[in-house]
Amino acid sequence: MTPEDLAALHAACFTTPRPWSTAEFAALRDSPGVFLCGDETGFALGRVIAGEAELLTLAMHPTARRRGLGRRWLNAFEATARSRAAADAFLEVAADNAAALRLYQRAGYTVAGRRNAYYTPPAGPRIDALVMRKMLAKT
Repeated sequence: MTPEDLAALHAACFTTPRPWSTAEFAALRDSPGVFLCGDETGFALGRVIAGEAELLTLAMHPTARRRGLGRRWLNAFEATARSRAAADAFLEVAADNAAALRLYQRAGYTVAGRRNAYYTPPAGPRIDALVMRKMLAKT
């Protein structure tokens, strides 16, 4: 997928946090440790640095939701992170994003922290961000 494809799909999915631009996706794709799992239905963009994985964004096209594809790309993110020697995975999600929270909790992520009033929506009050963590390494 090109940075243009990623930006268009991201824009179809998000208003809060704001959609990322083509230039932002291009810069991320060129960054060390960054990887992409996905297709035109959705994608997971992640990175692994120093044994920690970060899910930068997970986007599913609105017409492709509720088919298990979000879980598919989350699993692919985790598998790629493990293959790159990540022991833990982190992500950030808007506290009011119930569907994403369910997905992450069912996948074994737990809340590790809260960033108060982190996101600024187009209208209304600011929204907290939840930082979530999952151990990837088998103990």
